[in-house]
Amino acid sequence: QVQLVESGGGLMQPGGSLRLSCAASGSIFSPNAMAWYRQAPGKQRELVAGISSGGSTNYADSVKGRFTISRDNAKNTVYLQMNSLKPEDTAVYYCRINGPGYDYWGQGTQVTVSS
Repeated sequence: QVQLVESGGGLMQPGGSLRLSCAASGSIFSPNAMAWYRQAPGKQRELVAGISSGGSTNYADSVKGRFTISRDNAKNTVYLQMNSLKPEDTAVYYCRINGPGYDYWGQGTQVTVSS
């Protein structure tokens, strides 16, 4: 059973940076897509950023220019570098890896942006 383990969340002041990591235990078949989602209290889960097996990326308008998604295929790991954090970035962040016949989600990591 593959599990996704997230790390890197926490409390940060506005304007600060955090880097989230999500590592998959076990073998992941290719090709696959990796992505980060977030869910704020009282809101629906939304896509933050995604990256394909070939490295193509897409971002929510609200994070463009501030967040960067990347992946290390050898380590089955996806990262989210978050810069210039804003209070509205506060949410639980989830990673997702999906491919032919599978769709895995992480347990979520809390990111709080507050002074």
